[in-house]
Amino acid sequence: MSSLLLPRTPPPSPPLSASAAAAPPFLSPRTHIPSHVYKHPAAILLEICTSTKELQQFLPLIMKSGLYNEHLFQTKLVDPLYHTLLKGYAQQSNLDSAMKFFSRMKHDGVSPIVYNYAYLMKACADKFDVRRGKQIHAQLILNGFSDNLYSMTSVMNLYAKCREIHEAYKMFDRMPEKDLVCWNTVIAGFAHNGMPKKSLELVSAMQEEGHIPDLVTVVTILPASANIGNLRVGKSIHAYAVRHGLESYVNVSTALLDMYAKCGLIRTARHIFDSMSSKTVVSWNSMIDGYSQSGDYSEALDLFQKMLDEGLRPSNVTVMGALHACANLCDISRGQFVHKLVIDSGLDSDVSVMNSLISMYCKCKRVDLAAQLFHKLRMKSLVSWNAMILGYAQNGFTIEAISLFCKMQEKNMKLDSFSLVSVITAVAELSVLRQAKWAHGLAVRTCLDKNVFAMTALVDMYAKCGAVHTARKLFDSMGDNRHVTTWNAMIDGYGTHGFGEEAVELFEHMCSKGSVINPNDVTFLCIISACSHSGLVKQGRKYFTMMKEKYGLEPKMDHYGAVVDLLGRAGQLKEAWEFILQMPVEPEINVFGAMLGACKIHKNVDLGEKAADKLFDLEPDDGGYHVLLANIYAIASMWDKVAKVRTLMEKKGIQKTPGCSSVDLKNEVHTFYSGSVKHPQSERIYAYLGELIDRIKEAGYVPDTSSIHDVEEDVQEQLLNTHSEKLAISFGLINSSPGTTIHIRKNLRVCGDCHNATKYISLVTEREIIVRDMHRFHHFKNGVCSCGDYW
Repeated sequence: MSSLLLPRTPPPSPPLSASAAAAPPFLSPRTHIPSHVYKHPAAILLEICTSTKELQQFLPLIMKSGLYNEHLFQTKLVDPLYHTLLKGYAQQSNLDSAMKFFSRMKHDGVSPIVYNYAYLMKACADKFDVRRGKQIHAQLILNGFSDNLYSMTSVMNLYAKCREIHEAYKMFDRMPEKDLVCWNTVIAGFAHNGMPKKSLELVSAMQEEGHIPDLVTVVTILPASANIGNLRVGKSIHAYAVRHGLESYVNVSTALLDMYAKCGLIRTARHIFDSMSSKTVVSWNSMIDGYSQSGDYSEALDLFQKMLDEGLRPSNVTVMGALHACANLCDISRGQFVHKLVIDSGLDSDVSVMNSLISMYCKCKRVDLAAQLFHKLRMKSLVSWNAMILGYAQNGFTIEAISLFCKMQEKNMKLDSFSLVSVITAVAELSVLRQAKWAHGLAVRTCLDKNVFAMTALVDMYAKCGAVHTARKLFDSMGDNRHVTTWNAMIDGYGTHGFGEEAVELFEHMCSKGSVINPNDVTFLCIISACSHSGLVKQGRKYFTMMKEKYGLEPKMDHYGAVVDLLGRAGQLKEAWEFILQMPVEPEINVFGAMLGACKIHKNVDLGEKAADKLFDLEPDDGGYHVLLANIYAIASMWDKVAKVRTLMEKKGIQKTPGCSSVDLKNEVHTFYSGSVKHPQSERIYAYLGELIDRIKEAGYVPDTSSIHDVEEDVQEQLLNTHSEKLAISFGLINSSPGTTIHIRKNLRVCGDCHNATKYISLVTEREIIVRDMHRFHHFKNGVCSCGDYW
């Protein structure tokens, strides 16, 4: 037994055992035991014995020496049994049972030894019970073990695991003597408490003190270097592991492949993985997660399948990684396969796994299945609530998201920044300024108004609720506490409101020399889209080139689509088509969709047909593209081709998405569909709208009936006048005070006639009307739109 594991000073003399204590005072055991018994080697060994295994080694010596019948030996022989039982309780049973047995042991007169405290400390650390851990720490000091290296290392481990790393470091700093285990404990403590730089600094300090890093050190600091993305340090640790023959250990190889994957060298990680002679489930998990983090979700799932084919039983971490990949691929079939595997493996009782399933179904747009799992979940964690609220919000179920959030509050669940961001996402999608102010107030009341993610969500929310200037005030108030996503939200906000010049100015400020935050791929998507909405073709082209040449960011499909939209909206259709043909990757739906939309704006039938053909091959059942093509034919008065498209849609059962517009009034959202008469005020709305149309005609409005065929001219105008946004605007004007701004939310792109009519309505009523359609905001005021008729 190592001397480091023993108290530096002899433990205090143990109290009498229970049987000895029961003897009459005049028959004190000490009185009748000869002094030579205490001096016998077996007595000394017995004094320091801590386990039955040790006891068995010198029990024959006791028997041979004829000391078995001595009372001292009979009572002391019981002590190792107590120590062994306590160890069993601490390792196998619950903490309550271990603490109760510890109390009984002291009551029975068995003197605690250093290992007792170490076992209990570890049990407290595993349960993150710092309160009881501190109680044991106090008893450890009272019993004279405060200078024992082994015991104090176990106390350090408790504080580190219970996220009180600074308390652990205080103890470490005060220790006069430190061994390698002690150093490894504090290094791991900082690494696991989100302070990887400090843990790496301690490794250097440890070596300066003359200690050589071992297997535990290497396995601890490899994840630390990965977490800060320091490939240079990671490679030096790899070299150290090779020089000291540690690379062959499976946990070192696993930590190495994890480090390389997190530092972006996924091929190097895979090489290490493939070269491993033996792999644990953790090795497979690290490689699967590496592919997911690098965006190669298909390879992650292929590796997951290979793991199953080799007969390995997946852990909860394995299936969560697979579900994450399924979610990002929107692969519902493989997601359901993993779901079945979860049930067959008995992992459906793991709340973290169920949360991953909920998120997967939400991302695969099966929020109904996610809701079923959520409602069946007995022990819902905060993550469960957050996942379901966000799932509702991201799938357009904004009312359900807000309602579920309110239910969560009714159950006195303490919300965190993720809860707040989830409900803010729903409010942003609802686009109701009143609700936005409620969400902002909630952030202030819960003291989350300084959280960078919550504040970023608020900036995005205000921009999406039409209050872009309020969004900018919040953005400015954050000062240096802004994340790259905060800049992205503000640039995108300016872009969707048609404030392209402001977006460019903010982007240039972000890229200036004094800025500490570099733009990422999302930033460039936001700025190119902002340029597209404002006709800033030259700037948009420049930024597309800049992202790769200056920042080394490879364009993704969304970037290519944004450039096609930029060129197409500006009427540069030939250049847009040539750009598509020259793309280094195969164009996808969004690219041809942007092209088709541009052809509709600029009435280009030839290129519109080419783009539509590609779209029908890629997504044959999408009604939106069929309608766009039909509209292009209608504008060109090619009515026979309009009929063909409509016949094709009927054969395939493709339905046109009905246009709807909503307006928020007096704590209630009112929704209108084109031609609908179901609203309680329908008669009054249509009467007022008729009067309004007459007034704007006198002001110069001319209805655009170019897209309507086969009906009389008066019927054409009647059909235009029943568009959902006109009904919503009419309702808003009737039910609000003069001078009040009207906020309208449209699910489709605003049509040309409604756009023109709304400009005149804002003029004759002297009202500001803000319309958010599926692409952007239109601010109508005094007969002018903020988009400058460029949308």
